[in-house]
Amino acid sequence: MKRLRLDGLTALPGQVWGAVRLVPLVRERPFDSLLRLHPQIYEIAPAAVRLNRPTVHQSYIPHGIVAQWSEGDPYVKTVGTRLTDPRRPAAAEVRGKPRAERRTVRRPSGNRLRFLPLHLSMEGYLSLHFGGPSMAWDEWSRLGLDEGPPPQVETAYPGKAVTGLGDALRVFEIHPEQCGMLIFVADALAGAFAVPHPEDYRLLHPTLVEDLYGELIWQYALFHGDVPDFGVRLREDEVHTVADLRAAVTAAVEEWGRFQLGTMAEGLLGADYRFDEVYAMGPYRLWRFQPRFEPRRETHIGEAITDEEGRLAYLHTFRLSEKQIRRGRLFDELADHDGRLEETAAAMGIDVTHLIARIDRAGFGHLLRQDVLDHHRARLRR
Repeated sequence: MKRLRLDGLTALPGQVWGAVRLVPLVRERPFDSLLRLHPQIYEIAPAAVRLNRPTVHQSYIPHGIVAQWSEGDPYVKTVGTRLTDPRRPAAAEVRGKPRAERRTVRRPSGNRLRFLPLHLSMEGYLSLHFGGPSMAWDEWSRLGLDEGPPPQVETAYPGKAVTGLGDALRVFEIHPEQCGMLIFVADALAGAFAVPHPEDYRLLHPTLVEDLYGELIWQYALFHGDVPDFGVRLREDEVHTVADLRAAVTAAVEEWGRFQLGTMAEGLLGADYRFDEVYAMGPYRLWRFQPRFEPRRETHIGEAITDEEGRLAYLHTFRLSEKQIRRGRLFDELADHDGRLEETAAAMGIDVTHLIARIDRAGFGHLLRQDVLDHHRARLRR
């Protein structure tokens, strides 16, 4: 996978509810029955995944996704599950010790793979350049040289906390051939979601209110007013028959879809990503991706499944906040220059004192020697 493309997916006119705009994605040619996705509900919501010793990734996991595929049998069917259980306690009422999982991607049996939505991409972001510098530079502490940056802690909000999202998902209709959704909040792209088949989407549609959304999206939904609905105007002088009207409406819908996928989703589809193959699933590949972090630029991380032709079967994205982007860029620059502070500062267009201040503000000042840290803190105050 080299580029993120939505080939085979077409955007239909969006629907507006307050600050939320939902743009349906339909497939011209669904993946039939060779690859199917369905949700898996966990009885105990809190869970911990062991990444390596002694690192454990802990998160609230309301549901997982099970991929089932076939390399030739055209009769693989989606496995339905109940999305709610009246006997199950609400998320806020869950108590007890978290369940331990061995990994975020597991193969339960045969041609089935279970993975946790958005946790693949978030795991990749949280463990950026975990190894630390390969050379024992004088400025780094023993902890920074031996272990590198510690695991990060990030805050995300469930869809239920994003004002208006739950109502919009409940009220608006699902199109017959719908296989995905672009979610905009205050006309900022909050996330993209796509699955192989319309039946899969109907099962997974309610899980969008349990997915993770960044702090930026939560703030936009809380403080932004209603977004305008787009209207379509047809030229009366060009419409003389029913066929003319049908052709004009079709052209307007196509133009509207191109605008939503082209202009409104440019921040997602126009970026250069680094793709990591997570799992091979017969003729399919499970990937996670993240871009080159650039401040003040819309930035998404996510995961995808593609077939042998590179056609996108599954997509799930998460939009980072500006603070998360700056932290990602900081780690990228340090890794690119192998922890050499002078070269890293020069590449970022700042001096070493301000670079160390950024490392300190990001919560990783303890990776530097205490005397170095104290010296530059005093210099910054002066």
